[in-house]
Amino acid sequence: MTGTDWKLDHTFHSSSGEVRWAALGAPDAPPVVLLHGTPFSSYVWRGVARALADRYRVFVWDMPGFGASEKRAGQDVSLAAQGRVFGELLAEWGLTGEGAEPAVVAHDFGGCVALRAHLLHGARYRRLALANVVALAPWGSPSYRLLGEQAEVFGRLPGALHRGLVREYIASCSAAGLHPAVLERLVEPWCGAEGQPAFYRQIAQNDQRFTDEIEGRYGEISLPVLVCWGTADSWIPVERGHALADRIPGARLRLIEGAAHLVQEDAPAELSVVLSGFLG
Repeated sequence: MTGTDWKLDHTFHSSSGEVRWAALGAPDAPPVVLLHGTPFSSYVWRGVARALADRYRVFVWDMPGFGASEKRAGQDVSLAAQGRVFGELLAEWGLTGEGAEPAVVAHDFGGCVALRAHLLHGARYRRLALANVVALAPWGSPSYRLLGEQAEVFGRLPGALHRGLVREYIASCSAAGLHPAVLERLVEPWCGAEGQPAFYRQIAQNDQRFTDEIEGRYGEISLPVLVCWGTADSWIPVERGHALADRIPGARLRLIEGAAHLVQEDAPAELSVVLSGFLG
């Protein structure tokens, strides 16, 4: 599913800039919020979001500095900022009061964002599903750390070289191989005068201290949690999924055989079924 018609038709003015978002499904259905990771956007959730929208009110958003949301010099797009912005969005959507708590599904560093909002900022969820998430130290490959440490240098690459780098980097997150149109859709926001510096900016600001601040508190989580992991993930090995599930009281672990890091693209149907069962 290439999702050429995927559009975020609402704008929220957050503390870190304009955020683009959309909602699918009946307004009175139980709410579910989907969080993407890096270097992705809500686009990776399109298939799952549409499947869940038959039964739920599904909220999707591009984090500040990502996808269709605002990108600018000096912008705070750190994991700390994203956690605060997520709390702001929950309030904007009316999902903070007693009985209004959403179920939350997070991927990659969206997991850290959701966990920070819950543990540090008091965000309340009905259920929490974590798919191939950034949550346990150490994280970040040597190449990823190099890109962050030398963000200014890489930011000066000729556009064609930069596009090639981003394309190869994103392509490595799938075991099955991304459809060419999907790959280009994921690469495009990171290109051009606005996108290229934004790509290196968000990497430079992603620091392990943001997971270190919460890692010791996972034992405090008391809501139902599903940890879901693609077994072929070369970015964050499946052993991290086992370890995370062991750290959260009562968490269930579900493995998706053969799927890599971008499990939404490698196994969208299986992931949708797993999530639907958990959310129900």
